[in-house]
Amino acid sequence: MKIILQLITLLFIATPSYSQSVMRTMLRLPDTGQNQSFTNTLGEDNDYTHNPPFFIDNGNGTVTDTVTGLMWQQTDGGEMTVENAETYCDTLTLGGYTDWRLPNIYESVSILNFQNVNPPLDTKVFTKTAAEYWWTSQKQANDVTRVWETNAGGGIGSHPKEETISAGGTKRFHCRAVRNTQEPIEFLTHFENLGDGTILDYLTNLVWAKTISPDSLTLENALTYSESFSLNDLTDWRLPNIKELQSIEDVSIINPSIDTKIFTNMGNKVFWSSTSLPNIPEKSWYLNTANGITTYDFKTFKHYVILVRSKKEANAVHELKNDSQHVQLYPNPASSDLLISITGNLPASQISLTITNSIGETILTVNMPPYQKELHIDTQSFTNGLYFIIINGDTQCYTSNFLIQK
Repeated sequence: MKIILQLITLLFIATPSYSQSVMRTMLRLPDTGQNQSFTNTLGEDNDYTHNPPFFIDNGNGTVTDTVTGLMWQQTDGGEMTVENAETYCDTLTLGGYTDWRLPNIYESVSILNFQNVNPPLDTKVFTKTAAEYWWTSQKQANDVTRVWETNAGGGIGSHPKEETISAGGTKRFHCRAVRNTQEPIEFLTHFENLGDGTILDYLTNLVWAKTISPDSLTLENALTYSESFSLNDLTDWRLPNIKELQSIEDVSIINPSIDTKIFTNMGNKVFWSSTSLPNIPEKSWYLNTANGITTYDFKTFKHYVILVRSKKEANAVHELKNDSQHVQLYPNPASSDLLISITGNLPASQISLTITNSIGETILTVNMPPYQKELHIDTQSFTNGLYFIIINGDTQCYTSNFLIQK
């Protein structure tokens, strides 16, 4: 598995408007959490991890997302109309905080875990409820009676307000409040056309290829196309996961829900993501740019492809292969002690082992003789989070990652 870490001091949108300034409310775009392989073809979601989800249970009814920096209500507020949801958040006091609000669609998508369904959440930290949908603060562009929501299957879409039980409907639309743990930051623009066939997203630090696939493709062919694609002498292009793909849509417009001044070739089309549906692995998630919904289709159907890569940052750890064939870690997650076992043959006169944190800072460096195959690391002083191990020999290196969870 390739690990792509993005050192991002900028991110995400509070108000999606590409012709005007935008506000960052999230530090980073989290990974989907999908950790299972559904195909032997390289390029599926499981092959790349970007900012792995990591939540902290604050013990007071709140959960902090360490990737986005947002704080969430641990147990959603239950079924209610969207108007009552807005009032509920505005008047909520929880964990000693009163600045709760209804999340926008991008924030609501950020906590979804696409390895799970019904609900698509980390239920070790978020309480499972009877919710079928969760309200957001955004209404459909051409119909204010419809509100954007995330659903218990993992999709996003807009639904009539009256569908919820409290409004006379039959479905359970719940409210989950969110708050900022840092002041939102304003950026002058969301996207920039770099003039070399690529588009930089300042809020996610992702780079998009302007060109799309010339034809619609099956999912397997889309993966092959993505992994063989080259532009500007760069070959690390990939099929975006569903969170990355959803991040470029603009739900404030429709037909298409994409800024066509920037993404001039996308139009009203359906685009594959690399994310599979775990309970129906024959299907994969896609974005329909005509209306902005994300849902899924059989992988044998044909849809279009747009490609993405991560913008490289100085001093960052970018692509670390999770090499379980040559490195084994126990326990993982760890708390006070970690055993590192080198199971592969690493030619070296001396082995250098380095541990870095999720922003590329070196935590520990150890020099080992080539015959030493195991090393115990005292991790009691490590804070909760994701760490990376780089083991260097004379001509090659092994890499892996582990979590500290206390």
